[in-house]
Amino acid sequence: MPSAPTVLIVEDNYLLLEMLTRLCEREGMRVLAASSGEAALTTLRDGGEAIDWLLTDILLPGLIDGWAVAAAYRERHPRRPVVYASTAAQIESRTVPGSIYIRKPFQAREIAELASVMAASHGLGDGRRIAG
Repeated sequence: MPSAPTVLIVEDNYLLLEMLTRLCEREGMRVLAASSGEAALTTLRDGGEAIDWLLTDILLPGLIDGWAVAAAYRERHPRRPVVYASTAAQIESRTVPGSIYIRKPFQAREIAELASVMAASHGLGDGRRIAG
């Protein structure tokens, strides 16, 4: 039996991080959570091979932002999905290829649907890719 897909969620708002974690877990995912870019990079270093997709806020406290987290993730996994979240209406062109952008505030159902799609794509190997 295949293992549950793993998502790394990087969000500095604790309540939002909790909500996202619960939504993804409800879809059958294993969740790794980080509240800063530095914590996310540590998680990537320590268990990055197991992470199937990344959901990161762009604006994070500290020196490491969501752009840097996504770049580090894509260095390890060039084809795995990256989802950016931000309150900005438009984002810079710093996104990694094939990524998805969702604008905050978002509806819980949007994240549940996204998690469901990611869970359904689990098991497609390292070539999994979501168009964005």
